[in-house]
Amino acid sequence: MAMDKTEKQKMLAGELYRSTDPELVAERHNARRLTRLYNATTEQESEKRVQMLRELFGTVGSTLEIEPPFYCDYGYNIYAGEGFYMNFGCIILDCCSVHIGDNVLCAPAVQIYTATHPTDPEIRLSGLELAAPVRIGNNVWIGGGAIICPGVTVGDHTTIAAGSVVVKDIPERVVAGGNPCRIIRHL
Repeated sequence: MAMDKTEKQKMLAGELYRSTDPELVAERHNARRLTRLYNATTEQESEKRVQMLRELFGTVGSTLEIEPPFYCDYGYNIYAGEGFYMNFGCIILDCCSVHIGDNVLCAPAVQIYTATHPTDPEIRLSGLELAAPVRIGNNVWIGGGAIICPGVTVGDHTTIAAGSVVVKDIPERVVAGGNPCRIIRHL
């Protein structure tokens, strides 16, 4: 006999789910608590910051730095590689997995979204939501104010220009930019 999936299982599987589920609400509250404490740290507390990110994220490399303020939905769906850096005011909506490779650099105000909503207004009005995973390769630079949308993969050794809105996969070894983001040149 098959068991019904929890709302969390549906969310992580990219299926319609209810974000008002008590388990998900509690987990978001925990992430809000941890990010509030993180954002209140000082520049002299780098070790404390790393420890807090290790508690918040699914995995982190041995070196990482995120400049406060930083915000996320759950935290545990973020898997960051070695040498990850995010500048001030970045957001990761991690309702689904966000895999970030090694040596990824993010300028200020970068936003990475796995969260989305149904385009059908009746489904959207029912309160159901969706999520799709994001994958960012190794040695990627994401310029200031760029938005990485749900379900997108950014290839290794790629640069995303400032202000870009990435709505589809971007291959490796390119410079891409614009809204919608498109390849500007190959490296």
